[in-house]
Amino acid sequence: MSRIQSIFSTAKQPILNIYFTAGYPTLNSTLKVMHLLAESGVDIIEIGMPYSDPLADGPVIQESSSIAISNGMSIELLFDQLKSCRTNASLSKTGIVIMGYMNPVLQYGFNRFCADAAAAGVDGLILPDLPEYEFEKEYGAIIKAAGLDFIFLVTPETSEERVRKLDELSTGFLYAVSSSATTGSETSFDQVAAYLQRLQSYQLKNPIMVGFGIKDKASFDSVAAYSQGAIIGSAFIKAIADNATLDEIIPSFVKQVRH
Repeated sequence: MSRIQSIFSTAKQPILNIYFTAGYPTLNSTLKVMHLLAESGVDIIEIGMPYSDPLADGPVIQESSSIAISNGMSIELLFDQLKSCRTNASLSKTGIVIMGYMNPVLQYGFNRFCADAAAAGVDGLILPDLPEYEFEKEYGAIIKAAGLDFIFLVTPETSEERVRKLDELSTGFLYAVSSSATTGSETSFDQVAAYLQRLQSYQLKNPIMVGFGIKDKASFDSVAAYSQGAIIGSAFIKAIADNATLDEIIPSFVKQVRH
């Protein structure tokens, strides 16, 4: 059983996954943000690899990526920063997922990327532009050999047949995009509830985590009623823009979502 699977199997409350961009707000913020999130009780930390053309991301995350790139963040530096993360007690049981896009990963070298990610303590990958066919034909075996989970995304428009196929290929959890929009968009949670109830009815093998538009306790609780938890990204990125107050902002942000 992977670390992520263990987190879901032992959870006593909905899983909270927080996304942030590596190298934001400053180049050396990554580990500090991770430590504070873990100490505040976040179950899974999703680290975004900054990229110049993040297709699924809204303006907030796009801007954070641009700043992180300007700060000098790279895949090599991210893995170097992460290599000691598991020695921190608060991070020893926290799930760590890397989210990014195929272009920079292929430039880095896919085999090398997976091996280095696993060596750095990463548990899973989210690569939204990795096609299902390519995953099955080539990349899935490499990911599995490295001991990494891989998370596919589904949307309200994804057919039942395709949802079931992506669930079959995913490990760790299935990422349910709340609406056909970019990250940070406003979401109608009445419509989301119907969509999540439909996913529930499929009795999928993987837990369902909901992302896009989740920003506070109300939206988190709304989707957690029909899933195993939720992912918060843009709202958290906005909150940590002021690097000087991370020690106060991060625990407060997590507390307001949880309590």
